Amino acid sequence: MNKIERIADNDLCSPHDIGDTPLLARRDYDAPSVFLPESLLREARRQKGLIENAVPPVCVLDPDGDLVDHVRADYGAARSAHWACYHTQMWEWQNAAARCGIVGAVVGGPFAVLVAEQLFASGCELLISITSAGQIADLGPPPYYILIDRALRDEGTSHHYLAPSAYAHADPALMALAQAALGEVRTKVYIGPTWTTDAPFRETESTIAARRAEGILAVEMESAALYAFAAARRRRVICVAHVSNQLGQVEGDFEKGEANGARGSAALVQAIAEGFVARRQTLQK
Repeated sequence: MNKIERIADNDLCSPHDIGDTPLLARRDYDAPSVFLPESLLREARRQKGLIENAVPPVCVLDPDGDLVDHVRADYGAARSAHWACYHTQMWEWQNAAARCGIVGAVVGGPFAVLVAEQLFASGCELLISITSAGQIADLGPPPYYILIDRALRDEGTSHHYLAPSAYAHADPALMALAQAALGEVRTKVYIGPTWTTDAPFRETESTIAARRAEGILAVEMESAALYAFAAARRRRVICVAHVSNQLGQVEGDFEKGEANGARGSAALVQAIAEGFVARRQTLQK
């Protein structure tokens, strides 16, 4: 019979004092990781019987899944035969610029970076995140888009990649590329900062007011983590917020627009992909 053995508290060796925060106390940001995405993918391919092959050069994270539905229905996107992730499916299609892949239902910073690590280990060259967001600054009635230039780090994942700071920033060269590309689309796109949180149901009145006073435009759940990962790993990531709601404070909220906003999001993806393909040789990794 198996025995369950309890380890007494005084048998555990902890370097932390009461009240110390491990998340902010770590200092080994430049140290290599022990557990690598390549190792996870290797075992997933072995267990699933998959042949190693590169994913499309342009990949998209679609937390809500509306864009996934759209590219499957309108673009004939097919399930990837080579994406080995244990937790998600990828759908691939060819747009005017490049082969694209999309992964849906990737909600929150930890999950987004878990998938992003595996995407770049699988051959992704540019990752575009288009996430639903709640309105903080009143730029007009939703829906509209924000090209995120920096994200407030009110979450945990970014602090495993970069030393503590208020914001995680987009790569300036990628921002310039995306800004130029999105200037050609009809959809209204703003540029500015968002607030990334792990706890969407803890957005209190006082905190929202403080964020608004700081100049934050919207709140979402992934961008700070993705930008910190991108900076630490020297990967190409661009984040777009689809402001689709006013935090449930009005009747009939959470209306995303035509086709649940998928057509507008698809146009943004295509524009950024075209800009990237045209200028990829000039971008430094």
